[in-house]
Amino acid sequence: MKRMNLPNKITMFRVFLIPVFVILLMLENYLPYYNFIALAVFAAASFTDFLDGHIARKYNLVTTFGKFMDPLADKILVCTALILLIEFDKIPAVVVAVIMAREFIISGFRLIACDKGVVLAAGYLGKIKTFSQMFMCCFMLFTADPAYNKYLFFKIIDVIGKIFMWFALVMTVVSLVDYLWKNIDVLRDDKEKKSKS
Repeated sequence: MKRMNLPNKITMFRVFLIPVFVILLMLENYLPYYNFIALAVFAAASFTDFLDGHIARKYNLVTTFGKFMDPLADKILVCTALILLIEFDKIPAVVVAVIMAREFIISGFRLIACDKGVVLAAGYLGKIKTFSQMFMCCFMLFTADPAYNKYLFFKIIDVIGKIFMWFALVMTVVSLVDYLWKNIDVLRDDKEKKSKS
């Protein structure tokens, strides 16, 4: 059995950090500064997204597993954070619904491609979308505890988080349209392709 390379191990470490992040936010009534600790874990998990991709490209360690699992790990991490942020009244549920709908559409699209033997890696706009969502979650996690809302600094951070939220929402839609447009051939039936060639 082939051993998992370093970038893929880092990706799986990101997946491992997700339940740790969830547990920390669930300890809001028991753990002092719970949101800051959860933010640190989320930020570390987000950084691994840059790290695994950088190592994979630099040392030519790109694999089919990595192309599939890396964006999936991002989706799980971000969607988990977004759902929890609804509970803290930091983000409207409709925004989360749009973001998650986009991820389900792309995941379904990738399954169709996979069935045809094609592996679709994340696009450039998709990466911008992911990073903007991660930054948005970081700012919102920083102000998740309402006890700090009376301070001006936290109010400013909250506004920045809202700006990132709207930017992330726009990038969610734009990256979806771009992704589908560039890979539209995946949806075409094989017989239809032969008839056109």
